[in-house]
Amino acid sequence: MSVCSVRTIAVEHWLRGLQRADGTPLANATKAKIRNLLSVLFNHAIRYEWLGQGGNPISLVRQSAKRMRIPEVLEPSEIQSLLLQLKSCFRLMVLLDVTTGLLRSELFALKWSDVDFSNMRLDVSRSIYLRHVGDCKTEASRKPVPLDERVAADLWRWKETTSYRQPDDWIFASPRNRGKHPYWPDALLQKIVRPAAMRAGINKKIGWHTFRHTFSTLLIANGENVKVVQELMRHASSRCTLEIYSQARFLAKRQAQERTALAARQRLVPRRSPFLSHACGPSIKRSELS
Repeated sequence: MSVCSVRTIAVEHWLRGLQRADGTPLANATKAKIRNLLSVLFNHAIRYEWLGQGGNPISLVRQSAKRMRIPEVLEPSEIQSLLLQLKSCFRLMVLLDVTTGLLRSELFALKWSDVDFSNMRLDVSRSIYLRHVGDCKTEASRKPVPLDERVAADLWRWKETTSYRQPDDWIFASPRNRGKHPYWPDALLQKIVRPAAMRAGINKKIGWHTFRHTFSTLLIANGENVKVVQELMRHASSRCTLEIYSQARFLAKRQAQERTALAARQRLVPRRSPFLSHACGPSIKRSELS
């Protein structure tokens, strides 16, 4: 197929049919990014006169970037309940993810050489998807991630426990294939994490990205500076941090609403009028009027 034969409606139908490896539809935001990338490619073709001016069929392609559903976010009590239901390295996976906000591809691509125990930080330098190792998503993603000392202690204990502790070994190496590859994220989610959430009484559809959304939302709820949250999330701009990854917790919304309602009630309380006591003084007896 030549670039000249690509049609707008055909591209729209193609985008609607895109699916993940597990058969679920791609997110609208991902489809919109694909549409934008295609548009750049066709503009490149126009620039080199492989297409006529104004011949970009992608410019008219309609593709919404609106979310199909609001991402789930865990409350601190739910995180604690979930961790209590997990053992060994699976507990550490969730704890590390929910306290750093790492992407799934970054979490499972960690090697022991990426952990700087002296400076309490992670050096995120690669990602992995379907066992294909590549670079991180963006330049901002390659920034170091600070580690809480208790999480670092749990990492150290796991390093002493696991059979795969060499600098080039995966932190979450799968014993099934003798450490050559890390655990398979989707399998862990289905067989370990979601059943643990059910045992903890959490009636939410949990994915690995749930922990990243939770991390960002809790940072905002704790009153952290937006710039700090952006840096911790390793976003290129704070707009992405606030609009996509951060949600107001229900408790925070209730408390904000209560503060507003309290202020409104205080302003609506009627003050005692200086004429009120005179107008509503003691009643006059009928005998006094005769």
